[in-house]
Amino acid sequence: MIRMIIGGVAAAALLSGPAQAAAANPPALAWLVSPTDTGCRVAMELTGGSGGVTPVSLISDGQLVSLRFFKEDLPARAFLPIRIDKQRFSNLMLRGPDGAGELVLSEETETAMKRGGTLGVAWLSDEPLTVSLAGSERGLRDLRVCGAQAATRHRERAAVELAARERTEAEARARALNDAQLAAIQAQTAAAEAQRRQVEETAERQRRAEAAAQERAYAEARQRAYEDDRRRAYEEAQRRRAYEEDEQRWEPARPGWPRPRYPYPYERY
Repeated sequence: MIRMIIGGVAAAALLSGPAQAAAANPPALAWLVSPTDTGCRVAMELTGGSGGVTPVSLISDGQLVSLRFFKEDLPARAFLPIRIDKQRFSNLMLRGPDGAGELVLSEETETAMKRGGTLGVAWLSDEPLTVSLAGSERGLRDLRVCGAQAATRHRERAAVELAARERTEAEARARALNDAQLAAIQAQTAAAEAQRRQVEETAERQRRAEAAAQERAYAEARQRAYEDDRRRAYEEAQRRRAYEEDEQRWEPARPGWPRPRYPYPYERY
């Protein structure tokens, strides 16, 4: 691709006399400087011998001046020449992310443009292109001043936006940290509450179990006492019956009135 561009330059150098005569008086450039987001620009129209027009622009951020153009199949970078009053000046060309080319003008090239009368580019189209540099000294100076001011405002806006973005991100991080801390505190509180409930439930189960065991013990004691009372009563009744039977066996019966009975234990005497 670079060989094709350089070949076009060589072909332009060998153009016939009539073509050079047609480009000898290019239209004058109106140096209208317009600000952009990151700098300033001057729109230019390069014309060929056939009358075709190719739009380009000079751009500046206050530090550099570049020739911006569009051309298909540009390499990522190349070293391309332009001509100022037929004198050759080579500059570095970089392809931008949008596919546009940007020819970064050296200080030597910019100085020549301020003093020159005609700018010529041979590799941008099928024919050599030219444009008048009348008023270029004032125009390039205004372009740099405007570019510096616009770039400064852009950097200030970028700094403000960056500070606001960083502040927003810091606030978001702080909120996230606070939310995380609050969530951790809530989780700890919930865990402590769950542990407290578990301890209380365990203590309540233990109390109920002890109460039930005590109640069973009381019931068993009452049952044993009842059974003991029944056994003693039964044994006492058995002894009384045996005693009565023994008395009746050894004491003769008395006729007439019945023998008086006395409460136990006096009835035997």
